[in-house]
Amino acid sequence: MANKPPLKKPPDKSQLRRELQQQIQDYLTHGGEIHKIPRGVSGRDNPLEGLPMAFFNQPKAERTPIPEVVAALDARRQKTSTSGKTTPSKPKEKIIYDDFGEPIRKIWVEE
Repeated sequence: MANKPPLKKPPDKSQLRRELQQQIQDYLTHGGEIHKIPRGVSGRDNPLEGLPMAFFNQPKAERTPIPEVVAALDARRQKTSTSGKTTPSKPKEKIIYDDFGEPIRKIWVEE
């Protein structure tokens, strides 16, 4: 087998913090400005207005029925409901644990 390169570890929080601080310093040294926005100010144009209702302000659309698909679904539903055969449930093994998560014993449960 060919040697695979080792997996790259994800950066930890201190590395991310240093990288973000470096990016901020680079932005400021190249003429960028940071404006302080007062707390509670919204990013919307008029924060006193409610949020726009984008999904529920349109009239209800008419649906086009597809009779052959509906008939096939109904036929399939009737075929499965008329079989009447039920498979007996088999007992399943269940493990009983103590308060510390250690297995105590196994029992058989009908479900």
